[in-house]
Amino acid sequence: MTEWLNLMEATWPAARRWQAGPWILRDGKGGGGRVSATTAAHDNWSEGDIAIAEAAHHGSGQVPLFMVRDGEDRLDAALAARGYALHDPVDLFMAPVSRLAAEAPRRLTTFAIWPMLAIMRDHWTEAGIGPERIAVMERAAAPKTTILGRLEDRAAGGVFAAVNGNVAYVHALHVLPGFRRKGLARDLMRAAAQWAAAHGAQSLALPVTRANDAGQGLYRSFGMEVVDHYHYRRLIPAEVPAA
Repeated sequence: MTEWLNLMEATWPAARRWQAGPWILRDGKGGGGRVSATTAAHDNWSEGDIAIAEAAHHGSGQVPLFMVRDGEDRLDAALAARGYALHDPVDLFMAPVSRLAAEAPRRLTTFAIWPMLAIMRDHWTEAGIGPERIAVMERAAAPKTTILGRLEDRAAGGVFAAVNGNVAYVHALHVLPGFRRKGLARDLMRAAAQWAAAHGAQSLALPVTRANDAGQGLYRSFGMEVVDHYHYRRLIPAEVPAA
């Protein structure tokens, strides 16, 4: 795992992480791909070893899922040949904290709060960031925070941030539909950068899928650059013939 992805994992951790053969395995308890995917511990694996990871996934009640990182072309090809479909290519964006924190969020639009408020849980759940992903936030190591976004005297969005080393990672940025295109996402990012600076971080990073055009545009507008990328391979179960 690259340096940046390794640092990110501590800010969005699996419920369980262990090694079996040449694989690092994760049980995310329903918290999404990053906390559930298998990664290669090293390059010394054979195609037969893939069955080890598959058995572990099935034992955890998960569909077999691998994270394929930059340079892992042999793994990518082996999984594709085994019936694994390409899923969610992701870019990891990064920029100096000082760049994002140079301009403050608008007054009274953002509030760093931990533990998170119940209304933030409700908003995230409505957005598909349900209890399983909120549990990921809760088990992440400190320093961490949620940032509540407010517009028009209403809770209108939020984001989660955590620091590992000198990098702060942002996850689960969400603005309610009725408040989009009003600058709140920019306020939340600036507030996250200022919180990160106060906790010793020098860089701010976040993962975003390539299909998320709005997110890609927002982060590039801050001058953030792609420093790494990865994608998933998910096993497509064989169809069972009709009786």
